[in-house]
Amino acid sequence: MGFWHDGRVNEGHLERLARESGIADLVDVLAQRLAPADLTSLLLEVYRRRAAGLTPAKVLEAFESSRFAGVAVVDAAAMSAFDAGWLSLLAQLGFDGLELSPVSPLGTVAAVSTVDQNKVLTTSRNSEVLADSTNVLALEAASRRRALLRRDPRSRELVRLCASHRLVRGQLFHGPGMLPHFRLMALTTAGRAEDSFGFEVRALREHVLAHLRLLEAATGQGLAIDAVAVSLTDLTGGARQPLLQREVVAPLADEFPAVTFEFDDSRQAGRGYYRDACFFIHATTPQRQRFLLTDGGLTDWTAQLLNNRKERLAISGLGTERLISQFRAP
Repeated sequence: MGFWHDGRVNEGHLERLARESGIADLVDVLAQRLAPADLTSLLLEVYRRRAAGLTPAKVLEAFESSRFAGVAVVDAAAMSAFDAGWLSLLAQLGFDGLELSPVSPLGTVAAVSTVDQNKVLTTSRNSEVLADSTNVLALEAASRRRALLRRDPRSRELVRLCASHRLVRGQLFHGPGMLPHFRLMALTTAGRAEDSFGFEVRALREHVLAHLRLLEAATGQGLAIDAVAVSLTDLTGGARQPLLQREVVAPLADEFPAVTFEFDDSRQAGRGYYRDACFFIHATTPQRQRFLLTDGGLTDWTAQLLNNRKERLAISGLGTERLISQFRAP
């Protein structure tokens, strides 16, 4: 979800590896002809041998030079304090807070979304380091929804989940202080389709509300957050915009009069990733820098996971590390 950038493998590099190995179809052999367990065994032995040849000094050198291994710039105590407050607030809004594993099954991101696997840090054990916690929450939500559907095939009981987790992404990030790992507060709401786009407008309203409440709480804890702006994009070509205005924007605008609400028909990011509607939340720092803090929208992930076209899912994420590091009051 959100904050994704391009991260493709150089095809020329793969061609060179195949040529130098003398195996023209090297990638196909490894990717398709070897059973997953056999490939895992091969990679484990390769990395065991490589690790055996490393000295402590070489490991330190790698730690200091690896873009994946650097420590975060955010203060750990501040991050923990904000996390505790935010998770408590989300619990009051009905979201069940989870502590996630650092890894998930291979394909957690790529199998259900438009994100390329090259953007994910893949392990040698048919798993991947968490690159987007909304995908893992979608897996858990699908599992819980499946249990509900077994008891009642028409269950409309909502599954609301949230998690604060440090994510790792494989592509290069540019800019001062930009690291390939960062902390994100992720939210998901799973349920069943309702008449008149009912699930979708309620879930979107709840997610935007939750993020605005999170920003209010952050302001109360000493962050200087100004000019908060919510921009919604109707991905149906405008067909849903009157409904979104009436059911999402209008009630939230009444509750948050200081927040700017608008529709952004020009947004290109997330098209194909989100379905029907999505939103951004931006804010301005004391230094008058404007940052994207929240990205969210509707997806078909649980419909895919459960092979059930009636299933619906809303996802969103707040870059909490960006918020804490950039919005400190002078």
